[in-house]
Amino acid sequence: MSYEVLLHPDADDFLRGLDDKSERIVRDNLGKLAENPYPGSGKGDKEKLVIDGDERYRMHISREYTAFYDVYEDRNEVRVTEILPIDEAHKRYGF
Repeated sequence: MSYEVLLHPDADDFLRGLDDKSERIVRDNLGKLAENPYPGSGKGDKEKLVIDGDERYRMHISREYTAFYDVYEDRNEVRVTEILPIDEAHKRYGF
């Protein structure tokens, strides 16, 4: 099964603000979510979290960034809602 990876406008804006190399690395890693967005399978450092009572997923990218995303099985979609520098993600969410 293949998933369509969609970016929230804020996540897309964050990516466009990166230098070319960093943007390419992040986009390449987000592309791995199309194969399998779930932790424990496929490529990437992924984890399922509970944030404010909601199940969310996160992917660490290059030890520099963290992407947060939701999976919509009924639509075969992965929606990347937020991308943050890894330190900021840890401060904000405590992970």
